[in-house]
Parts: sequence; structure tokens; C-alpha cells
Amino acid sequence: MKRHTISLFLTLAAFWLLNSGHNTVLMLALGFAAIMLVLVIVHKMDVVDHESQPIYLTRNIFGYYLWLIKAIIEANITVVKHVWLGNKSISPTLKRIKISQKTDVGKVVYANSITLTPGTVAIDLIDDEVLVHALLRKDIESLIAGEMDRRVTLLER
Repeated sequence: MKRHTISLFLTLAAFWLLNSGHNTVLMLALGFAAIMLVLVIVHKMDVVDHESQPIYLTRNIFGYYLWLIKAIIEANITVVKHVWLGNKSISPTLKRIKISQKTDVGKVVYANSITLTPGTVAIDLIDDEVLVHALLRKDIESLIAGEMDRRVTLLER
């Protein structure tokens, strides 16, 4: 619990400093007071845990973000190309895909990654399957091949 509180404090402090743009003593003191108030409230609500602050994701998350940004850019280009080519170039597909994530956080990260990638939407997430709608059949085949699934599973370790 203590590690999660420290992680939350550091996250909030970084967020405050990035958005504030001021380094005066008054602004830093107000920022510290605001952060402490938030920490007190979240402890009273008992919401600081391994799901709200998934520290175990931290060491691999930046590499995953870089890969996901690349995948999003490539998918954007593909979607734009098929929009220009017209309706005959798309092949809308709906399919349940098995996933290998064990934690709820991992499953949600995977489903959200699918939805962030243009042309695909995670519609439903039940146990070890996600229902995906894709603009192109090849996007479903790509998900079945498992590159995104493998990368999200690596985050959980």
C-alpha cells in the first residue's frame, strides 16, 4: 500500500509541475497541499491499490507506448487509404479473439489498445475473450496473430 501511495504522490507531483509552469514557493506549497489533500481523500475512499497504481507496468510501459503509437500511425494511414478507395475496399468483420492476459488491468489495457488503433473497436470483454469489430479482415487476422496480445502480456510481468 505504501509503494502505491508513493507512486500516486510522484505521479500527481509530476502532473502538477508539468501543468503549473510556476516554480515559486507559493505555487509549490499550494501544489503540495493539493496533492496531500488528494492523498487523504483517496485513502479515506480506500482506492489506492495495485489496480489504481499499477506499478508493475511501469518498467515496460514506455516501450509499449512507443510501439502502440507506431501501430496507431500505421492504422491511420491504412484507414485513410481505404476511405479514399471506397466501400468496396473494406471488409467489416466481427470476431471473438482469445487473449492471454491474466490480470484485469492487462485485459483492459489490451482492449483499450485495440480500440485506440483506428479501424478496430473492442466491443465486449468477457473472461479470456474480447469481441472485436474491424474495418478490415486483415486487422482481425493481425490481432489473431497475437503481436499486440504478446506485448500487453509482457507488461504484466
